[in-house]
Amino acid sequence: MNPINRGIRIASIVVLVGIVMWAVYLWRIGAFTDVEVLRELIHTGKWYAPVLFLLLHLVQIIVPIIPGGVILTAGVVLFGPALGFVYNYTGIIVGTFLAFELARKLGKPFIVSMVGEDTFNKYAHHIEDKNRFTKFFAVAILVPFMPDDALAMMAGLTAMRLRTFLLILLLAKPLSIAAYSGAFSFITQLIP
Repeated sequence: MNPINRGIRIASIVVLVGIVMWAVYLWRIGAFTDVEVLRELIHTGKWYAPVLFLLLHLVQIIVPIIPGGVILTAGVVLFGPALGFVYNYTGIIVGTFLAFELARKLGKPFIVSMVGEDTFNKYAHHIEDKNRFTKFFAVAILVPFMPDDALAMMAGLTAMRLRTFLLILLLAKPLSIAAYSGAFSFITQLIP
């Protein structure tokens, strides 16, 4: 195993242990059973709660440990629909850009170490034709439940220009984030 992949795996383990420890703490104080406890914890955090949330997005996109839908939901529950949308959008755009750049610099071994050989192989045929991949990527970013993070990394292997990549993200991502945010906001209004 090369030093970059070893470092990524060690960082992944450290992040996973940190998330588990944080989750245990939140569980012990009742944050998973009482939304008000969680909201109070976030509101007492003032400036660092959004920063930690944005960092969680970055980690989740580059090292996919937690499903993105869970973090999108958490953003709406913790910060409300408007701020949740802003924090989700910001975290996703920055994290996806970093994933694209890391893949561009580190290549296929990095992507395979992050998403697995099966996922890479499932979508690898799309990257052979630049125009076809660009269209496929744009549609995939619009559609919820697609492997956006894996595809963003794979875009780093193509000749896609950074400007095109960012334009697709900036225009297409708000729709899927709004769909998640709106759906979960509506669901939370139904829960007594």
